[in-house]
Amino acid sequence: MTWKTIRLELARTPDFPEGSTSRQYILSLPVDDAGRIDAAAIEAEPARATVRRIWDGEPDRHGYVIRTERGWALSYAVGEDDDEPIFHLETHRIRKDEYLTLTENDGEVQPFRIAECDDAQS
Repeated sequence: MTWKTIRLELARTPDFPEGSTSRQYILSLPVDDAGRIDAAAIEAEPARATVRRIWDGEPDRHGYVIRTERGWALSYAVGEDDDEPIFHLETHRIRKDEYLTLTENDGEVQPFRIAECDDAQS
């Protein structure tokens, strides 16, 4: 298992037919040799499982990748109001050019491409 810095970029959508580098998430997650997240490593060091949301025209948001009753989510404050669930994060491969689906806190479902997945700096 290795902690990775993962950069997600908005993939193609009707509003962004070419995707968008101006809508990104930077995640820090532990990834095993098969490319899956390591839930035990997150449980051992939850403060390391972080997210930074970078949206053009908005202030950056900082938070954590958390386990919820329904799976994994990005969370920026205590409570569920701002959580952004990640569809089946536990089964997706976390590798460059793979895709993840997030549900933003307004309910909009968006695809994101893994643009980078590098070993995290200690």
